[in-house]
Amino acid sequence: MAKVSHLCLLFSFLYFTGTAQSAATSSAGAAVNFIKVSCSATSYPSLCVQSLSSHAAEIKKSPRQMAQTALSVSLARAQSANTFVSKMAKFKGLKAREYAAIKDCLDQMGDSVDRLSRSFQELKHIGQAKGQDFLWHMSNVQTWVSAALTDENTCVDGFAGRAFDGKVKASIKARVVNVAQVTSNALALTNRYASKH
Repeated sequence: MAKVSHLCLLFSFLYFTGTAQSAATSSAGAAVNFIKVSCSATSYPSLCVQSLSSHAAEIKKSPRQMAQTALSVSLARAQSANTFVSKMAKFKGLKAREYAAIKDCLDQMGDSVDRLSRSFQELKHIGQAKGQDFLWHMSNVQTWVSAALTDENTCVDGFAGRAFDGKVKASIKARVVNVAQVTSNALALTNRYASKH
């Protein structure tokens, strides 16, 4: 009889564990689907999905959390690119024009990091703001993210022309273009959240 009750207990445990896992899998699937649908409204949807899918558990189906996470990803990449550009400025054998372009880019990326950081904090503390108060906070976020995107594009534009061919230009440009793309996506997702509120 003891064996039968242990067997029943084991089956019950397995059933509830399976049900819980199934619910968790279903919830994660719904979150990933939400990310895919939201990302379809951005300029770089596959990059959007790739950069946000690992955060599905925290995003769930929240447009606000989606925008917040997108800003966080953009900020982290901007900080990383800023560090990289800073290292490139110390590269030996740079031509005067290359060094000047890198220094300008460093200034732009520093501004971008600052603006993305302010945007992230503003959205994080928006709380239960409603009406005009919500619109004011969202306007700040949108303005700063848009300015950060301009900074990133200005950095890339600074390397235009034949005088800048080479590995230094290519490596900086690749990093900063990626940051600009995730920032563009973050701006689109922020605008999407603002329009749904």
